[in-house]
Amino acid sequence: MNDIKSYVLGIAKNARNAALKLNRIDSGLKNSAIENMAQLLNLRRNEIKEKNYIDLEDGKKAGLSKAMLDRLELNDKRIDSMIDSLHNLISLPDPVGKTIAQWDRPNGMSITKISVPIGVIGIIYESRPNVTVDSASLCLKSGNVTILRGGKESINSNIVLTDILKDALINAKIPEDAIQLLATTDRTAVAELLKLNEYVDLIIPRGGEGLIKFVAQNSTIPVIKHYKGVCHLYADKDIDQSMAMKIIINAKVQRPGVCNAIEKLLVHKDIAQSFIPLICGELDKNKVEIRGDELTQKFYPKTIPANEDDWYEEYLDLILAVKVVNNIEEAVDHIEKYGSHHSDGILTTNGATAKFFLDSVDSAVVYHNVSTRFTDGGEFGMGAEIGISTDKLHARGPMGLDELTSYKYIVTGNGQIRE
Repeated sequence: MNDIKSYVLGIAKNARNAALKLNRIDSGLKNSAIENMAQLLNLRRNEIKEKNYIDLEDGKKAGLSKAMLDRLELNDKRIDSMIDSLHNLISLPDPVGKTIAQWDRPNGMSITKISVPIGVIGIIYESRPNVTVDSASLCLKSGNVTILRGGKESINSNIVLTDILKDALINAKIPEDAIQLLATTDRTAVAELLKLNEYVDLIIPRGGEGLIKFVAQNSTIPVIKHYKGVCHLYADKDIDQSMAMKIIINAKVQRPGVCNAIEKLLVHKDIAQSFIPLICGELDKNKVEIRGDELTQKFYPKTIPANEDDWYEEYLDLILAVKVVNNIEEAVDHIEKYGSHHSDGILTTNGATAKFFLDSVDSAVVYHNVSTRFTDGGEFGMGAEIGISTDKLHARGPMGLDELTSYKYIVTGNGQIRE
């Protein structure tokens, strides 16, 4: 593409025009388009896998880690998962046009607060091409137009998925510009998009910390940030050992390359000598590398010494940093200093200790005796999600349909004027 600036501007202008039309489309037509998306994904799954294979081979040549390649892969199971998410999305109520509040004023005016689409949403993401389907369908259901910009490593997958989604829109007689992809690996396209506050209402970045910071620092458009997931589990002195081990293994091993997998384990000093060898031994069986403080090294000699950077690091891999703490207060302080306010949990049978943790840890999602892997819109019953916000405004935690709406006030009367 010779002129990236003109290319991105054209997409943004088309998106704004589509938003004006999409705002008037009813729920039935949106659901029809989403059903069409599910059918086309199924019919064209071989085409999807062929394009994804190209991305995977290019990723291997580029030296992507196993975790990154896992995030990139679209196999039959993941295509089925995308289709299931679309069907779940259809079953959810339309978030647009809901009455949030209604009241009458003494002068006879009636005021109604209703939910409305945000408008045009730019979504900038890395690696996981399923984000293309999740984001576009969520935006459509909530009445928003979306401009997608995936990472260069998934360009072929994203192009074919977007083509399928746009075909579904055309079949449903919805403006195809309601879903658009910046189909270029030129990084200046992102910088150009971030300047177009006249046409784009919101930017949602999903990816590594470097991407999030670049977007937040350069955007003239409001940004909802999905910062890194430095997630913790704290094993208290009062634990059900069998349950705790099961949760820790799941939270680290089941899918280590995602943002809701744990990166740190904190262990109360009273159980450290007995519990650390047990849990680290199980983690080792699952090929997890342990990095730890001096006491962890003492209780589990295979531990690699942790440095200060390890406590901040989001590994997205089979690596776990382990630290012994004196009490729950130290655990909470550690999470506040090194965590990312994403998802953190406590493992304990003591209700009072659990309450202290849940009340004190300032994260989007806090858990008691549950794996952090449940921080997910689908697992929360929200259908697909567009991301996990670590911001506090305008949304926090898993962002589903309701979080993709704003609101406006409708005021009716019979001739009232202000004196």
